[in-house]
Amino acid sequence: MKKTLLFVSLFVAGVSFAQDCTKIFISEYVEGWSNNKALEIYNPTNQPINLSEYFVARYQNGLTSATVNNSIQLSGTLGPNDVYVAVLDKRDPNGEGQEAPLWDSLIVRADGFYAPVYELSNSFYWNGDDAILLAKGILPSSPSADVTTSAGFQIIDIFGKIGERPTNANGGTSNPTGGWSTAFPYSTGQGVIVTVDHSMIRKASVKKGVTTPVSFFDPLEEWDTIPAVTYLYDDAGNPLVSGTGNPILFGNWFSLGHHQCECGDASTKEIKSVKSSFSVFPNPSTNGLFNVVASAGIENITIYNSLGQIIKTQKFNSENASIKISDNPGVYIMQVQTANGMLSKRVVIK
Repeated sequence: MKKTLLFVSLFVAGVSFAQDCTKIFISEYVEGWSNNKALEIYNPTNQPINLSEYFVARYQNGLTSATVNNSIQLSGTLGPNDVYVAVLDKRDPNGEGQEAPLWDSLIVRADGFYAPVYELSNSFYWNGDDAILLAKGILPSSPSADVTTSAGFQIIDIFGKIGERPTNANGGTSNPTGGWSTAFPYSTGQGVIVTVDHSMIRKASVKKGVTTPVSFFDPLEEWDTIPAVTYLYDDAGNPLVSGTGNPILFGNWFSLGHHQCECGDASTKEIKSVKSSFSVFPNPSTNGLFNVVASAGIENITIYNSLGQIIKTQKFNSENASIKISDNPGVYIMQVQTANGMLSKRVVIK
């Protein structure tokens, strides 16, 4: 009991009570296959942010505390109304097993790489059942020191529920890995698990981070979700296969690098030679019909529902397209593939 009270008191002392659009927060969480892990951080202010004053900590497997060994100090500068993509540093193409390399499609979207050695920092090794903390402060030098003792410690944002390890539908935590799901109490694997092998994208209506531990973590309250890895499809909507007969996979990281927020949109970053952009109107739509105009030829449009499930994919060969998504009101993710690359936007049917 004393340990629990101490944990709560330390967090209350670090609560920031951020006002809307005044502090950075997590805008996307990626839990991809193998070592494809990333956090996108959004700056809604009109001032640059020195990220070396912030750190990320992982509350592993339901622990109520995190140490320096579970954390990593960030680096670099986050520009005003911009995003920063932090990625687990696994870039050795010869890596195997626990050292398996990142996919190239995620590497090119990174602004910084972190925690290459697990024994020194396991901060970026989440598996969908770990709470993640974004905090302001300078980590102590001792690997065993609690992160709440960091100089200037202040909670900026929390993903998940600290002190809880969600299970799968069978009550287990592995095979398959447990994660937060769509059915109350969100931690028992009922409904659809969306924090495992998914990207979680902060809703445009969210203007600040979570600064106090939650009683229940409903992953769809503040987040949209898409599968982190999906398939390539042919004109008939069937998965394309390789020469060995296996479906061809690609990393669904195209929402990384830009963030739509009612505080103001983050500028879309140039990813190597990708210079695609597109607009959608009307948005919201009252009948489920959307018009799409792209800066390069539209090749394919894929629509995901709020659970990250593909509900429609359609081929095009034009810079302008119209697509009927659904008659059902809700928030959807529209992913547009053009001749120059892919980008994603949220679209709403009222």
